[in-house]
Amino acid sequence: MGRLSALILPVLLLTACQNGETAKPEPPVTGRSNAVTAPNGAAGTNPASATASAKPSAAPAAPRKLCADTTARPAPKGALKTAAAPGATALPGSLSFGVGKWVWVNLWAAWCGPCKEEMPRLQNFQSRLRNAGVMIDLAFVSLDDDERQLSRFLEAQPEAGVRASYWLPEGGGRDTWISALGVKDAGNLPVHALIAPSGQLACLIQGAVEETDYQAIADIVGAKR
Repeated sequence: MGRLSALILPVLLLTACQNGETAKPEPPVTGRSNAVTAPNGAAGTNPASATASAKPSAAPAAPRKLCADTTARPAPKGALKTAAAPGATALPGSLSFGVGKWVWVNLWAAWCGPCKEEMPRLQNFQSRLRNAGVMIDLAFVSLDDDERQLSRFLEAQPEAGVRASYWLPEGGGRDTWISALGVKDAGNLPVHALIAPSGQLACLIQGAVEETDYQAIADIVGAKR
């Protein structure tokens, strides 16, 4: 019996060693993957290159420069035609420059959308400038070729709107008059000319006036802040 036990014991020890070699523990389950996922599923994205490729913010727009191409010159002279809606106050036959007050000349036409859109703004600017101590007249000068179109527009305006205007029809000295203001393209409307109390052109603005232009214009004409 002792001899049999001596033979069985080594066999049991060998079997236990073999079982211990084959049992390798699994890594613990932690609930998160060991793989790194690129943002938004874009596998292979390099974070450093993504940052470098970001577009820089746009620089803020520079303030609009008024009167950039203005050359001082005497205001135009000569009689002008007029047009008015029924019941509107008639205008004098010419504009008076150089009589101690500013004159804001607005070249416009009934076919010009931006011209018509800015008219209430111009009237508001004139009122504000007068309240700030500036003697300034606002003169609308139409470049319409069709008198009927001009008349229909004036008649359709409310009592507080533009119901009378000076008129420079084609020919009849139109080119001479607007050239005296330094206007090169009469087809590009609206145009604004600020005539100083001395009768000299102080500022020429090609294009519509925006609400944000008020302070620049107020500074030109010397309005009190």
